[in-house]
Amino acid sequence: MVTPYRGRFAPSPSGPLHFGSLVAATTSYLQAQANNGEWWLRIEDIDPPREVAGASEAIISSLAAHGFIWTGEIQYQSRNREQHDAAIKELLDTSQAYPCTCTRKHIRATAKSGPAGPVYPGTCRNGPDSGMSAHKALASNDGTRAIRIRTSDEPVAFTDQLQGQIEQRIRSQIGDILVLRKNKLIAYHLAVVVDDHAQGITEIVRGTDLLESTPVQIFLQRMLGLATPAYMHFPIAVDSSGDKLSKQTGAKPVNDATPVSNLLRCLQFLGQQPPDELSDSTVAIIWDWARENWHPEALSGVRNLDLPGTN
Repeated sequence: MVTPYRGRFAPSPSGPLHFGSLVAATTSYLQAQANNGEWWLRIEDIDPPREVAGASEAIISSLAAHGFIWTGEIQYQSRNREQHDAAIKELLDTSQAYPCTCTRKHIRATAKSGPAGPVYPGTCRNGPDSGMSAHKALASNDGTRAIRIRTSDEPVAFTDQLQGQIEQRIRSQIGDILVLRKNKLIAYHLAVVVDDHAQGITEIVRGTDLLESTPVQIFLQRMLGLATPAYMHFPIAVDSSGDKLSKQTGAKPVNDATPVSNLLRCLQFLGQQPPDELSDSTVAIIWDWARENWHPEALSGVRNLDLPGTN
């Protein structure tokens, strides 16, 4: 039996929708449409300190203004805390995770540099708390313990639809990964793995800025006995300085009053070559054309270049 295609778009509510996130939504949406599949919307609201009041509503409003139609109810990551905690408990119970009391200062002082930043040196792997029970580790509220997973240097490899064969040795290149922070907030890698499984996502379509995160997430999937979806990482939009368009780099919100020109700009960036006459059409007509003419292989020719008027 063939598993039906199910994709998703999962923005964080740290600000309104900007061009880079509109590109991500468009790419994942058209990939789902091309596969006669579902497209789910998930708001990844598990980091309150970084969230902006009203951002979730603004993102949803912008997507609707641009003609996106999602499957089912909007999912909110913060509502899945029980499943996240259950996964961490399982990792602790099977000794695949351990409490960590290291400070950022200590890690910076002792860690070597890796492709994603300091490589955690494993200081607490066999420390006095390493055998702490899952109940005690999860119940600790003194702000001194995080939870990390025990990684290994067995190569984690996968074939990306656009980027080809990717391989990573997580322990030496990334280090033992946080799954629960000292402030008891769930870490991104754990949450996304658990939630993608819970939603039955079959392909994850996202930017190349998250390419190095994928082996870590596949490693976590294997630790938890979860299926690994397919992956497609497309080139991201950057500003004139070469920085990723994001809220942190000051990317301006998309103008919901000009959805036609916004969508055409996305399609141009994605190498889809929409005809000039579409500029006088409607959002519905643009989506009809985009579905019929979607060529994901054209994304290989996109070179992370700035598109005039994106910020």
